[in-house]
Amino acid sequence: MAEPGGADRWVHSPHGSCTERRFRRSAGLPVTAGSPFGRWLDTDPEVARLLAEEFGRQTSTLQLIASENFTSPAVLAATGSVLTNKYAEGYPGSRYYGGNRIIDEVEDLARERARSLFGAAHANVQPHSGASANLAVYHALLEPGDTVLAMRLDHGGHLTHGSPASVTSRLWRFVSYGVTPPSGDPGQPGEVIDFDQVRDVAKSEQPKLIVAGSTAYPRVIEAEPFRQIADEVGALLMFDVAHPAGLIAGGVHPNPVPLADVVTFTTHKTLRGPRGGAILATAELARRIDSTVFPGFQGGPLEHVIAAKAVAFAEAARPEFRRYAAAVVANAQALARGLAEEGFRVVSGGTDNHLLLVDLRSFDPELTGKVAQEVLDRHGITCNRNTIPDDPRSPFVTSGLRLGTAAETTAGMGVDEMAVVASLIGRALRQRDDPGALAAVRAEVAELCAAFPPYPDLAGPG
Repeated sequence: MAEPGGADRWVHSPHGSCTERRFRRSAGLPVTAGSPFGRWLDTDPEVARLLAEEFGRQTSTLQLIASENFTSPAVLAATGSVLTNKYAEGYPGSRYYGGNRIIDEVEDLARERARSLFGAAHANVQPHSGASANLAVYHALLEPGDTVLAMRLDHGGHLTHGSPASVTSRLWRFVSYGVTPPSGDPGQPGEVIDFDQVRDVAKSEQPKLIVAGSTAYPRVIEAEPFRQIADEVGALLMFDVAHPAGLIAGGVHPNPVPLADVVTFTTHKTLRGPRGGAILATAELARRIDSTVFPGFQGGPLEHVIAAKAVAFAEAARPEFRRYAAAVVANAQALARGLAEEGFRVVSGGTDNHLLLVDLRSFDPELTGKVAQEVLDRHGITCNRNTIPDDPRSPFVTSGLRLGTAAETTAGMGVDEMAVVASLIGRALRQRDDPGALAAVRAEVAELCAAFPPYPDLAGPG
């Protein structure tokens, strides 16, 4: 078993935890609301209660949603800071309101740290989410009706990559590429991006923009083949690295910034920052991107979140973050092996990143992703149902689950714990109609989580 309190745990990392701990002790602040400032919510017991309950849920259940993580106490502090009080429409040096001298320094710091972390010429840190970052890029680079080539949603693409449910498909014409069929060969299992298809569709459809990136694809996505194809058809290349941004920062995934015209990402997944988005661009596209974000799409930026993004960028530049990123991938691979041993089919035969897709049909042909998610959620294992490539079931039902290891790696779990987690998942789903067996699973989940609290200083006096 991995030792709780390892190098990547907040209490032992240079994130200001010792200062915060001393502050809480000296001020006598309670820790019942998942925040060092619980006393400030005494006047609103309903919200205080809900925060405490959510803190309890997060720390007593396994967090395996691939798009979630545990931020550092420093990120929490910046997000809850007085910067939320300031209106700052515009950009550093060009605001529509006074009193922004310090705010300008905050945003400049975040922009510089983002540029340095990813080696980019320009960074915009104002997008409120990955979706708003993607929309801003589309508006900056395209005219209504232009053709965009992106990954199929049922093969791993994101809603903003052309889903009929998204405004993106109403404003632009999306065409898609997918993954190769499963081969049945363990050496080359298939279900990887079909670059022959990418090239064929690009040549026949002549897109103005090609989008690389995904929300449910467990393999490395190389930028070079996309760049070559984009150049062949005269298209711009956007790379959406919302999921692997932290793995790129940590050096365990290739960096697409040198090859892409624009890179978008979120700060709250593997990057382990606050909820939000960002855009990296070439110097030539900087003005178009900035003017589309503001005033084109958004009003006043969330400077408290931007400060938290700056904190996260600094954390991701430290050597211990590289160890964390490598551990995330190792844990995902260990979880994939464990689930395969339980009888689940792992899409593409494994994973190179923080997530894996599990085809439930080999485990139980009647078990749907919806049922599996609900059973696991009730017994302390949080994940999400997900379509698998060419899924015969609807996105609301699905034949698969998507699982991620970023959050529990932050909490200190290692490959030994991933083997335990795989066993717990198998037992819960195999015995989903046995209340006694499920109660035992829930008890073991609680015991495991108690050994790896993500915020040990908030769980009680230090």
